[in-house]
Amino acid sequence: MKGPGRILEVAIRHPRLEADRRRLKSAVAVLDAHPASFRGGCPPGELSVAFLTDQALAELHGRYLEDASRTDVITFGGDPAHGQAGEICVSVDAAVRRVGRSGARLSREVTLYVVHGWLHLAGYDDLRPAAKRAMRRAEGRALLLLEEAGALPRFKLA
Repeated sequence: MKGPGRILEVAIRHPRLEADRRRLKSAVAVLDAHPASFRGGCPPGELSVAFLTDQALAELHGRYLEDASRTDVITFGGDPAHGQAGEICVSVDAAVRRVGRSGARLSREVTLYVVHGWLHLAGYDDLRPAAKRAMRRAEGRALLLLEEAGALPRFKLA
């Protein structure tokens, strides 16, 4: 998918996830259109978003971060000099555990994980308490921005 200045690659590797790719593209475009609200925003370049199972994400977690435990989202920074913004890997299973199968609640939770990854690429972290609070505030602003723009993506399980 290509938007103004951004190629968005979406990989749905969760066997039951159905995603509205057009609205996901719109959501990223809305976030990209407000860089001043988010420390300059996600770097330019191709952005990949992968929707995975817990097992697949735990394997990535172990391979690249030396921690094979389950997690909800992992973000890998790219190389903007070579046109790569980065990759956001989301555990759909983690979202289901958190909110259940409810369509609207599941959509919001999965979107939160995508926003969280986008914010990591924008320079936010959540390792220290103060930084984590700043990340949570930015997540809230981003979700509100997406809601106001009518750009919350839809996700559901088949």
